Amino acid sequence: MRRLHRDLPDLALPEPVGLLTSYNFLVYEHLGVRTGVLWKQPPSRTFFSDKKKFHTASVGQAFRLRPFHVLVATAGGYAGYRKYEGYKLEQLEERGIEVPVKLASEWKVALYKSVPTRLLSRAWGRLNQVELPTWLRKPVYSLYIWTFGVNMKEAAVEDLHHYRNLSEFFRRKLKPQARPVCCVHSVISPSDGKILNFGQVKNCEVEQVKGVTYSLESFLGPRISREELRFSQAPPHNSFQQQLVTKEGNELYHCVIYLAPGDYHCFHSPTDWRVSHRRHFPGSLMSVNPGVARWIKELFCHNERVVLTGDWKHGFFSLTAVGATNVGSIRIYFDQDLHTNSPCYSKGSYNDFSFISNNNKEGIPMRKGEHLGEFNLGSTIVLIFEAPKDFKFQLKAGQKIRFGEALGSL
Repeated sequence: MRRLHRDLPDLALPEPVGLLTSYNFLVYEHLGVRTGVLWKQPPSRTFFSDKKKFHTASVGQAFRLRPFHVLVATAGGYAGYRKYEGYKLEQLEERGIEVPVKLASEWKVALYKSVPTRLLSRAWGRLNQVELPTWLRKPVYSLYIWTFGVNMKEAAVEDLHHYRNLSEFFRRKLKPQARPVCCVHSVISPSDGKILNFGQVKNCEVEQVKGVTYSLESFLGPRISREELRFSQAPPHNSFQQQLVTKEGNELYHCVIYLAPGDYHCFHSPTDWRVSHRRHFPGSLMSVNPGVARWIKELFCHNERVVLTGDWKHGFFSLTAVGATNVGSIRIYFDQDLHTNSPCYSKGSYNDFSFISNNNKEGIPMRKGEHLGEFNLGSTIVLIFEAPKDFKFQLKAGQKIRFGEALGSL
């Protein structure tokens, strides 16, 4: 070691009593001055203690930005900006101001999809399972209730201390009288939410919001399974809609319901029907709020979804649960083999499962209003079904609706 102040007399210096690691010099109390002691630095900085030697990288190395970090930070910030834009659009809609459609370019969609929403959703799912201390439950749930306008008077259990974790709170049951099921109309709302769009399906295109469409075949997938495709010719694209219509004189209808985070998270059977098939599409988990749905074309085709198909008294009927950010978990009560938001999947793949077998030739019968499944936080339900030409929706775009209320009838 070399002393910095050579003009000081040689003294028997005691052991250093303090170490200011940010400057790497020692303080000696009896000198009354700070005498810096300099030693040869190793290639990178180190901190010394009596027992251990801690190695640290230089400031430049510690804060070096790698391309992946820049990409995630940029995409995350852009996603937050789009969420804010979506909120502003909702405010304009509530005031009755029509908002023009402005679709995102391909690079913007790619940037948004680069955000690791599937990983974040799995992390959120694990966080939801963490049991909260009793004293912390009321403050946490009260904040959520205040933020998203949750009506706890409808809950079967109003006491917030009853819910051990966020997952139980999100999946809370309602009082039986809170959602009376309409017995007059043939199709009811399967969930609480907001009507984004509804009407007839035309030219194999479905509107996710007014002016923004997606392909019916891309959304539902092939009419027949992959096993059947091996032994038959694939149907042409322009006949896909006709394949779904099984009875002459019928039309194909659709209805899109958006579930906000504050809405009741379970969904129910919208009519009396039989579920014969399930198709699971792994995919992205982008936000599905109305602002994003107006911004990204074929948003529902990009996102993970579970398509249930079957038939009702008028022909084809389907209900699709679409995943979203922090909503990677989609649960269907009678389907124990369904696992959503898996870490690995092949892009463009899907998994088929038939509920019809030698022991069960009828599929899964569902009664109108019966519990069908649940989301982890909030998302979107899409109904696509066949009905006679005189079927009429009793809705308007943008209206709030609750489970059990009428969607339409003959």
